[in-house]
Amino acid sequence: MNIHSHSGGFPEFAKTWSALQGQVFLKPIRNEDDHQKMVELANELADLLDGEEEGSLADFFGVVTDLIEVWETHNVKLPKAEPREVLRYLLEAHDLKQKDLADIASPTIISDILAGRRAISKKVANDLAERFGTDMSAFI
Repeated sequence: MNIHSHSGGFPEFAKTWSALQGQVFLKPIRNEDDHQKMVELANELADLLDGEEEGSLADFFGVVTDLIEVWETHNVKLPKAEPREVLRYLLEAHDLKQKDLADIASPTIISDILAGRRAISKKVANDLAERFGTDMSAFI
């Protein structure tokens, strides 16, 4: 697509995009600081969505988590460890508490997993993989 042949709407779009970036951190992740900001944004959006999977805010959350996944695929190496230790590592890396995963499993279940009293179910493993942008096998 030639941007000059469609320039009628682009000056207005550029202003809108600039205004959006003034309110919300949204750009390609280029370093660890950008990554941390994007993770914080994803966590805020997850809290706002409260499990809702439809609508423009859910779409925005999808864009943000896709950006995080691309960065982490190329820059974050998961430890070769027990699934609960991988979960512990990801919680620390994303500055999350057990309660922040309440949309995936109750804090009691997360606590039991981290303490080794409970295995990670396939559903929880799938949801964790989606949340952290990693392969489900890391949690099984």
